[in-house]
Amino acid sequence: MFTKYRPDLKAKAKLLRKEMTPMEKKLWFEFLRVHPRYKFLGQKPVGDYIVDFYCSEKKLVIEVDGDSHFLDQEAIDYDLKRTEFLQQKHQIKVIRFCNSEVMQNFSGVCEEVERVLGC
Repeated sequence: MFTKYRPDLKAKAKLLRKEMTPMEKKLWFEFLRVHPRYKFLGQKPVGDYIVDFYCSEKKLVIEVDGDSHFLDQEAIDYDLKRTEFLQQKHQIKVIRFCNSEVMQNFSGVCEEVERVLGC
């Protein structure tokens, strides 16, 4: 299933894949990349944005965010706009985890992803 994206985002997405945060790396290498049932892509352009992880089959985006995404009003507003765009324009569900969740409750994060996937 192809999702349209801005071609100019492709180079930035490639760079972001090389520069993943430790929390993104953990989720990617220890869970999403080797998921037994669904294929995920990392740092995937979708529409006007680059999402952390995307499963096209389930139309699911997983975001791993730092504290600023939860504390800074400008970042909160940007994320809301972005989520609204993905949901309304592309019918994509977005779930978010903060960095500390991935590092301190990794199994809980994986269980939540599985629950949303319907596994």
